[in-house]
Amino acid sequence: MTASEPTPPMSKADYVYSVLLDEIRGGRIPGGTALRAGAVARRLGVSVTPVREALRRLEKDRLISYEAHHGATVIDLGDDALAEYYGLRAVVEGLGARLAAARITADDLVRLRDLHREMVTDAEQGRYDRLAERSSQFHLSIVDIGGPAFLGAHARSVRNGVPVPAEASLWLDPARAGRQLRAHEELLAALEAGDADAAERVMIDHIRQAGEYRKDH
Repeated sequence: MTASEPTPPMSKADYVYSVLLDEIRGGRIPGGTALRAGAVARRLGVSVTPVREALRRLEKDRLISYEAHHGATVIDLGDDALAEYYGLRAVVEGLGARLAAARITADDLVRLRDLHREMVTDAEQGRYDRLAERSSQFHLSIVDIGGPAFLGAHARSVRNGVPVPAEASLWLDPARAGRQLRAHEELLAALEAGDADAAERVMIDHIRQAGEYRKDH
């Protein structure tokens, strides 16, 4: 598609899907919530048909499940599923950090350090609500550097499959946020030194700490 060609309008099913996906991933619709097609249709001003199509897509994404006599329900992850999620993230993002240590450029480091400084400033000024999104950008930028062919896309797929409720983010805890920012500093130092072992180890430990916090919240 060229720049002069018009962008196809979003279908109603796409609209419903995008709204529900954002609400589930952002934790505004928590795990265990029943999604009634009629209620969703009324809230979003559409018919039931596109809602049902959107719900089928969310089921394929494994974000909702269907049960007899209960309909669609947002999946509520237990401790085992959370352990698997953070373990998978540790493997994928740890590998991304290892590979990035050999591929990172001076310009890449400048961009990562700029993002890290923005996070430090946000923390110093009490804007903890901004840190989770910036941290995601930081991590995915590193994985993109290490695995530009497909590892970055895989890391996003893993993250997008499991919503993190806003209140469960460790970045809202000032003490925890400080420790995680120090981990980012250690990661930057390892990347700058080209130390693949250290970069992978720091990334894995960093993600495992997030997983432990999530299980307790």
